[in-house]
Amino acid sequence: MATQKLIGTEASDWQQGALVEVEITDLSDSGDGVGRVGQRVVFVPDTVTGDRVVARLLRVKPQYAQGKLQELVEPSPQRIRPRCIVADKCGGCQWQHVSDDYQQTVKHNLVVQALERIGGFTAVVVNPVLAGSTLNYRNKATYPLRRSPTGQVQAGYYQKGSHQLINLNQCPIQDERLNPLLAEVKQDIQTQGWSIYDEAQHRGKIRHLALRIGRRTGEMLLTLVANTGNLIGLEEQAQTWLEGYPGLVGVLLNLNSDRTNAIFGPETQCIAGQPYLQEEFANLHFKIRPETFFQVNTEMAERLLAWISNELNLQGHEIVLDAYSGIGTLSLPLAKEAKQVIGLELQPEAVQQAAENAALNQLSNVTFRQGTVESLLPELGLHPDVVVLDPPRKGCASGAIAALRIIQPQRIVYMSCNPATLARDLKLLCADGLYTLGPVQPADLFPQTAHVECVASLTLAARQTTEPDSPVAQTT
Repeated sequence: MATQKLIGTEASDWQQGALVEVEITDLSDSGDGVGRVGQRVVFVPDTVTGDRVVARLLRVKPQYAQGKLQELVEPSPQRIRPRCIVADKCGGCQWQHVSDDYQQTVKHNLVVQALERIGGFTAVVVNPVLAGSTLNYRNKATYPLRRSPTGQVQAGYYQKGSHQLINLNQCPIQDERLNPLLAEVKQDIQTQGWSIYDEAQHRGKIRHLALRIGRRTGEMLLTLVANTGNLIGLEEQAQTWLEGYPGLVGVLLNLNSDRTNAIFGPETQCIAGQPYLQEEFANLHFKIRPETFFQVNTEMAERLLAWISNELNLQGHEIVLDAYSGIGTLSLPLAKEAKQVIGLELQPEAVQQAAENAALNQLSNVTFRQGTVESLLPELGLHPDVVVLDPPRKGCASGAIAALRIIQPQRIVYMSCNPATLARDLKLLCADGLYTLGPVQPADLFPQTAHVECVASLTLAARQTTEPDSPVAQTT
């Protein structure tokens, strides 16, 4: 293949459609390979550090461009054969072609780089990445549906960078016990004649197929996300599914009639069986609904919890505040080690489920409050010994950070799935020497993707007074 060399050529050659030969020297936090043409950066998906490739420039900016892999000139030692037959098309994974060991190396580096570049931290102790099974680990999968040009119902993930569906009958990263449902439920939807939702025209009924399994119990939920509840024959089909799949304990219908990219709507109906599955986590029992947030990698989440427990070394007299508490995944195990645990959670449904799970496990020293963390923290009127943070990817609200700096708990443990927002928030918490950053523990909760989970431990350096009008104390 003829390659257009851009190094040392005219600036006009840096344009969409041009071919460049680059050596991939790094992987970005989005999963793309990173190479250079002169002083310009090229991001190339489906590559790995050490690859030499020919890439076609697609979206071109003055100093960087997005490229598409055209030819693998020389493969990296870190490149492996993908273990999924549609890995080159499916957008569910970014790193099927990257060796497991190197995935963990990159994720460790991403955490270190975020802490240094965004947080401004030096000499941070970042432990080796906790790693486990790299395939068949996901306990939850949600698939959009479509009809093929020949009218067949299909389910799968979107093609990389598009809304073109890649039809799947199995997925190597989900729990293999879910594969029969994925392969066969599509045919049952076809037989029933239910229409498939068209997002462009906002017409049709079935939008998504959602599957969930308790890794320890084997109990499964099947949920159809639909534009309407008017699905003729659903009750009979639901009963057939319950009888046909061992482990399936509930068939549910979630209603989402909005023009939105959000998968689940506000209402979920139980059509057959029960509206939850039971799972065992950290030697506790949990009831989990289809729309409930629960870590998709059960085993690795338990290992992170064990690290948190060991790091805190609770003695039984502490008051622990669990911010962004969800259904109590962290609150309840810590309640067995602390005097009192208070969970703060925005979603009323999660608060209700957390209370139910506390009662299920006969834990009377844990309570849950509904509302935003930034509004509830100042209202509590207490100074907890420990605060556990597990916010969404966007990180903590500025008001939550400000409130924590005023309350000044002795210990803060921050769990995050986004090293960038974690580093940003740690910088704010540690400003003026208020907190000292201890060890950071990354974990590979999402193998075959560029995502990395990690936990940071903070210790109060000294009791200080934060002025209400200081920048870190202001709320937005």
